[in-house]
Amino acid sequence: MKRTLFALGCLLLASPVLAQSVGEKTGVNSALGVSPSTADFVKEVAISDMFEIQSNTLAKDKGNAAEKTFASQMVTDHTKTSNELKGLVSGGKVKAELPTALDSAHQSKLDKLKGESGKDFSSDFNSMQVSAHKDAVSLFERYAKGGDNADLKDWAGKTLPALKHHLEMAENLDKTK
Repeated sequence: MKRTLFALGCLLLASPVLAQSVGEKTGVNSALGVSPSTADFVKEVAISDMFEIQSNTLAKDKGNAAEKTFASQMVTDHTKTSNELKGLVSGGKVKAELPTALDSAHQSKLDKLKGESGKDFSSDFNSMQVSAHKDAVSLFERYAKGGDNADLKDWAGKTLPALKHHLEMAENLDKTK
């Protein structure tokens, strides 16, 4: 009986941690408006920034005039946020591990863009940018409201207006044709 209660107690204590990671990975947290854990937030932001920098570097070469202008701004802004996040982690204000490579989902999107040109590239690039920035706005809003690290929460809130502006810019890419 004691073993059963102990095991049940351990599961109950571990389930919020597991639920956040699984929830963030599957999009459940976003749909429910649940704040990500600090570790999930840092991981998602770092991967998002890497994807933005790499996909927009491609767009600076392959995109149309509007996409090239957008891409330059994205590379600059996401390099800045990436450096700020790294500073929070390396400075000890945030206890989390920074990923060093894209996850498989972002890598396949990048690989797809690498193989495209012209209208195919523009269509996929534009839709990926809108989707990525919608996800980022949701992630940052949720962490700014309910995150558990005060410094990271503050940074998320300060970064949010720029991400909302990026989303508007991405949504307008299709309208500039």
